[in-house]
Amino acid sequence: MLIAQQKLQENIAEYILYMYQVEDVIRAYQFDLDRIVEEYVKPNLPDSSFLNQYREWYRKLIVSMQSQRIEKSGHMAELNEIVMELSYLHNTLLNLANDEKYRALTEQALPMIDEFKERSNLKEKNNIEVMLHAMYMKLLLKLQKKEISAETENAFDNMRAQLAYLVRAYHQMKRGELNFFNN
Repeated sequence: MLIAQQKLQENIAEYILYMYQVEDVIRAYQFDLDRIVEEYVKPNLPDSSFLNQYREWYRKLIVSMQSQRIEKSGHMAELNEIVMELSYLHNTLLNLANDEKYRALTEQALPMIDEFKERSNLKEKNNIEVMLHAMYMKLLLKLQKKEISAETENAFDNMRAQLAYLVRAYHQMKRGELNFFNN
């Protein structure tokens, strides 16, 4: 909860990845709030004074996921909306603002994005969603202590660079500091 709030303000991509992980935790515990709190939250909580806030946060997430019928797969509407905002910003930077630096990052990452689409079940997703899923896959591989080849690491790096630029622009836009026509 506290981590999510911090990431929401500081790095929207990290927020999305964190929330993807939270969704997976909820699914892994089969939406059992008591088990989530006892087995997942408590052992990772440095200060028990936040326990009730975390319980309530997870309860609301469980209700939200169930009401949106994403018990098996999918992401919460709030996360999908942020991904769409990022997608619109991506298109604006490329097509309206003609941001040359972003265009170069996009062109560099595009072959890796296309290859990732082909190897995954994300063929119908837009490139921003694909990059976020690739970064989430990298996170899961690291958590599982699986080796990542140099070629795959390079692909992740290219996508990460494009995503980092987009995230910076997103936060500037949210603060009203992004001028699309002075790049």
